[in-house]
Amino acid sequence: MIRWLHTPLLLTLRRIVLLYGVLMLCRIVFYLYNAELLGTIAIDEWWGLLCGALKFDTVSVVYADGIFILLTLLPFPFVERRWYQQLLYGYYVVVNALLVVCVNLADAIYFHYTQKRFTADEIFFADNDNSLQLVGKFLVENWPLALVGVVFIALLVVGYGRLQKPETLISRSWLRYTLRTVILVLVIGLCVGGMRGGFTRATRPITLSNATLYTPDSGKANLILSNPFCILRTADSSSKIRYTKYFSDEELPSLFSPVHHPADSVKTDLKGRNVVIFILESMSAEHSAYLHPELYVNSSEKGFTPFLDSLMREGLTFRRMYANGTRSIQAMPSILGSIPSFKTPFVLMPQSLGKSRQLPAILRDKGYATTFFCGSERGSMGFGAYARSAGVDRLVSREDYETRHGTADFDGYWGIWDDKFLQFAGEEFSELPQPFFATLFTLSSHHPFVVPEEYADSLPAGYTKIHKGIAYEDMAFRQFFARYGGEDWFHRTIFVFVADHVSSEKFAPETSEYPHNMHIMGFIYTPDNALQGDIEEITQQLDIMPTLLGLLGNDAPYFAFGRDVLNEPQRPVWSVSYDGAFRAITNKELIRLNETDSTDTIAGSVRQQLQALVQSYYTHVERKNYVVP
Repeated sequence: MIRWLHTPLLLTLRRIVLLYGVLMLCRIVFYLYNAELLGTIAIDEWWGLLCGALKFDTVSVVYADGIFILLTLLPFPFVERRWYQQLLYGYYVVVNALLVVCVNLADAIYFHYTQKRFTADEIFFADNDNSLQLVGKFLVENWPLALVGVVFIALLVVGYGRLQKPETLISRSWLRYTLRTVILVLVIGLCVGGMRGGFTRATRPITLSNATLYTPDSGKANLILSNPFCILRTADSSSKIRYTKYFSDEELPSLFSPVHHPADSVKTDLKGRNVVIFILESMSAEHSAYLHPELYVNSSEKGFTPFLDSLMREGLTFRRMYANGTRSIQAMPSILGSIPSFKTPFVLMPQSLGKSRQLPAILRDKGYATTFFCGSERGSMGFGAYARSAGVDRLVSREDYETRHGTADFDGYWGIWDDKFLQFAGEEFSELPQPFFATLFTLSSHHPFVVPEEYADSLPAGYTKIHKGIAYEDMAFRQFFARYGGEDWFHRTIFVFVADHVSSEKFAPETSEYPHNMHIMGFIYTPDNALQGDIEEITQQLDIMPTLLGLLGNDAPYFAFGRDVLNEPQRPVWSVSYDGAFRAITNKELIRLNETDSTDTIAGSVRQQLQALVQSYYTHVERKNYVVP
């Protein structure tokens, strides 16, 4: 048994487990130093925080010790030499003493002053002449923490077992090195999955915002995080915010402000109604014959969304709605938080963990049950993490569907087929307390553009790879409305349909060019026809949240970069985005703004307003604050 414990694999495993232990001890110290800021941890929070902590610690361990693991398990004879073992020992102690112990304990102090974890900023911008002097001063002022650090480093030194020589249990060298090669390949695969935060194709590389999957509290999300993850994950594009300050702090609010003060009265008051937002994967406006009848005049196919077109005719339709980005992860904060994404998707920025009150949180505070539905596995693509940070209390995913309906409806790529998952969502809606707020992100109209076999022959092939998937999506909603149209909750619900972005598969030639490559489907439907008509002016995803708050009779100030389309004519009528330059589409013109452009001297011009919006956005990002002062 002793010899087994001294094999290279088990020695490495023991040393990695020791790192997990030290990281957890550092986290306990972090909490003790910042308990007043983070608040009391309730008993029902412990499990979620622990699961999140272990996931982020796995990434930290791989980041810090991936090279160590690789070098330890190399299938070569020299790994057993004394000089090589001393090299591994030195790497383990030095790297982990600095990146695991010192940085995480320094975080305990740093967080107290900045309310953010230690990231790449502090590496790239700690170039003051007095940096070493400041470090010394902090060590003296926090000598108990320095003493704790010495103890933790000693734990690494002793726990490593430097004098324990790796044992060889297999005498035949060819068999021994073959087995080691197999183990190395398997471990590399595990490390890649650990570094990404999962193994499926739907898993996005884990980011700081993923911590909110395990707690809706942004402060406690910082407790889940650990270094070296925070440093290395932000090193490729440092989280330091650089932007042009076109206007003074005093002048800026008069040119553009994300703070809304609702009017005393609104045109339509649907207070107390349920709200369901369907975010439609790749639902370009050109798929609809209602939005683009000219495309189908001489076509055998009269659009690929006949059912959704029928809802648009009966509802409030935004005929010129534009996406604020080109990726799904950019659509989420635009729609649910009225927060745009420019150079970097908002949810991938460390600053996205700042204080905010987005649509789900606002409605939750008004007594709404808040839920996010997506047929992919829990936590994939960063959707669930963002939803939690925005104020959603409950996530419903592929795992929940399969618990109730089995595993036969997985599409083999992304998640549960949309027709099945929509039916399941309706079952959940029927059980939710009213009023409720729910968001559902569809999946099936996506590469590799497949549909369930049972519908493959009955759906139109169309003119691009995605058209059959779009027709399938339309059919899925037809089935959903047919099944649940008679339910009480259904008649008390505001349904919002909005695409995440334009499809990668283009039909009309102009769709490949700006601004047509941002034109998406967007409309609001109420079963009692309380909202009807066409909005012909420019709208954007950012306008969804303010418009819904107006419809629901909200009279409290709120933070949003969009406008209430029905009640705020004084705000800019446009859609903004970024494609290497800042863009704005208005009813009359297209604006392109480079960061080096000088301040527009024409008071009230669209260009000046765009400069003010960009400056306001980055000012709030820099401050990590997205609430009304």
